[in-house]
Amino acid sequence: MAPGREPSTGQPTGPDTDERAYAAMIASARALLPQLRERAARTEELRHLPPETERDLHDAGLFRMLQPKRIGGAELDYVALIDCAGLLGQADASVAWNLANLASHHWMLGMFEPKAQDLVWSKDPDTLIASSFIFPAGRATKVEGGYRLHGSWPFSSGVASCAWNMLASIVSSDDEADGIEYRIFLLPKSDYKILDTWNVAGLRGTGSCDVEVRDAFVPDHMTVAVGDLAGGRTPGSKVNPNPLYALPVFSLFPYVLSGVALGNAQACLDDYVEVVRHRISTYNRAKLSDFQSTQVKIAEASAKIDAARLIMRSACADAMEDARHGRNPGMAIKTRYRRDGAFSVNLCTDAVSMLFAASGARGLFTTGVLQRQFRDAHAINSHLAFNFDAAGTNYGRVALGLPSENLTL
Repeated sequence: MAPGREPSTGQPTGPDTDERAYAAMIASARALLPQLRERAARTEELRHLPPETERDLHDAGLFRMLQPKRIGGAELDYVALIDCAGLLGQADASVAWNLANLASHHWMLGMFEPKAQDLVWSKDPDTLIASSFIFPAGRATKVEGGYRLHGSWPFSSGVASCAWNMLASIVSSDDEADGIEYRIFLLPKSDYKILDTWNVAGLRGTGSCDVEVRDAFVPDHMTVAVGDLAGGRTPGSKVNPNPLYALPVFSLFPYVLSGVALGNAQACLDDYVEVVRHRISTYNRAKLSDFQSTQVKIAEASAKIDAARLIMRSACADAMEDARHGRNPGMAIKTRYRRDGAFSVNLCTDAVSMLFAASGARGLFTTGVLQRQFRDAHAINSHLAFNFDAAGTNYGRVALGLPSENLTL
C-alpha cells in the first residue's frame, strides 16, 4: 500500500444517507477494479467503454447512486461521486469519467419537472443520459408549447450508450432587453445525430463524441432553466424533497468529475512506490528507494493527493449541510466551490506529472500504465471546470466586490 489514503468511507456522509447502502456501493465499486484494469487497454482501443464494463457498472448499481429512491435509485449524498469515481479511477480513468458523468445526470433529472422524470424513467429506470453543457454551442427559440433547438455540441461522453441527452443552449430573443437565458434541453436519441469525432490522446475510452441537432422541438416540460438549478427548490422538488436535489448544480460542477483525477493520481502514486521499492538504478546499481530525491517526491505527491481529497470531499459535505438547513450559498461560496474544484484537480495533475518525470525512460513504454495515467491526467485537467485561471479570476472578482462573470452560477 502506497502512502496516501484510500477514499474514505468512514467520514459521515450525512443523516439522510443510509450508511450501509453507501458502504455497499463503495464495496461494489472496489470489487470491479481488477477486471477494469485488465480491460483498460481494450477500452482505449475501442474509444468507448466495452459492453461488459457498462454491464458491470449497471449490475453494481453505480449509475444510479444519485437517482431518487422513489425510482429505485440509491439517493446517496453528493460525495458519492468523489468516492466512487476516485476508486474506479485507480483502475481506468475513462471508466470513472463515464460513470461519474452519467450518474450525475440521474441526479440532474431529479430536478426537472416530474413529467420529464416519468417519461424517461417509466420506460427504463436504468436508462443512460448523456450531456454537453456548452451553452454557446446551441441556439433555442421559444415557440408555443416549448422550444425549437439547433446546434452542434462537442464532448458528449458515453453518448453512444445513451437513450437521452441533456444539451445546454442559449435561448434567443428578439428583445435584447430580455437578457441572456441559459437553459438545458432533454432530448431523445432520435432527435440528435452522433458524430464520431473522438480521436484523442487522453481519456480515449470515454467516447466523448459530438452531437448535432437540427431544428428539434423540445416541449416545455423537457427543459429546465439554469436559474432553477442555482440552489434551493427546483421544478422536481415536489417529488424529490431530499436536499440532494436542492444543491447548486453548476457551482458544484467540478466535483462531478474531480474524483476521476483523484483516483488516477492515487493509482500513479501506488504504482510508483511499488516499482521504486524494488528497482535498481540501471547505471550504478543503487537502490532507488535509498535516494532522498525519491523519498521526497513520494512525500510531495502523496501530500498533494491527500490535500486534493480533503478539498473535494469537504466541498461536497459543506454543500449538503447547507442544503439540509435550507441555506442557499451566496456568490462568494459558489465561486469558492469552483476555485477549489479546479485547484484540487490541478494538485492531482501536478502529482502525476512529478511521478512521470521521476520515473525516467520507464514511463515511455506504451506497454505500461504510467503513460496512460499521464495522458489521462492532462486530459482531465483540460476540462474547463478545472481551468484555475478561469475559476480563480472569477473568485477574485467576487472577493473584490465585482460581479461574477460565470452566468451559470
